[in-house]
Amino acid sequence: MIWLVPTPIGNIADISLRALEVLSKAEIFLCEDTRVTKQLLQILQQRYDLALEENRVFYSLHSHNEQEFFERTPPSFFEKNVVYMSDAGMPGVSDPGAVLVAYAQKHNLAYEVLPGANAALSAYVASGFNATQFLFFGFLPHKSKERETKLQEALFSGYVTILYESPHRLEKLLKQIQKFDPDREIFLAKELTKRYQTFFKGNAKSLLQEVGQIKGEWVVVISATNKTLHTSAITQEDILALDIPKKQKAKLLSKITGKNIKELYNSLV
Repeated sequence: MIWLVPTPIGNIADISLRALEVLSKAEIFLCEDTRVTKQLLQILQQRYDLALEENRVFYSLHSHNEQEFFERTPPSFFEKNVVYMSDAGMPGVSDPGAVLVAYAQKHNLAYEVLPGANAALSAYVASGFNATQFLFFGFLPHKSKERETKLQEALFSGYVTILYESPHRLEKLLKQIQKFDPDREIFLAKELTKRYQTFFKGNAKSLLQEVGQIKGEWVVVISATNKTLHTSAITQEDILALDIPKKQKAKLLSKITGKNIKELYNSLV
């Protein structure tokens, strides 16, 4: 039997009674990071007198080794009580876990997903944005062009949108939002369920002034809008149809696609 167990995102007391019961019977722990899981189990043993299986074993299972793990692991491996735990929050939500579920479905293995702590939903409820629908984007890409394109998609989707952001990129994110839509209302949740949990609400400019020293993990909830992004109507097909040298075509294509100029040049007939 496979159990996907959500873990506390800050406050250790957010672990559920049901999760403690499942953990006590686990023979195999699949972990995003075995060190983090072992530390959590140690805390749970001390605080809640959690009794664990004596011969329990731990395996790393994360986004970098999922494919290799399932290629060499037979379905019989899951005949024991197997628990999957990501470092914090709900497995499969901006965390590993989805590939494990797909493997279980493919091989007709029994699995259960326990409900529990989730930063995106907690921030959405705390935001006070009155909407029945929302989009979850997780972390934006790191590369500038891809990041900007994805942010524009989030801003002008027509729905409340939830993002995760690291402390060293939050200021950049707010400045980008200020450039695209300076009046958009934004809700920020810092260090959810932890001792220094803090909420902020306002437009990008006011938030840049208010948040002060940017530390901790952040959830960003962006209000919905009916505005549309005003962009150039020129398309890749328009550029390809122009009677201009290949080098100039490659430069223009690079500007609207973000792709490498040299690669585009070599691909042109």
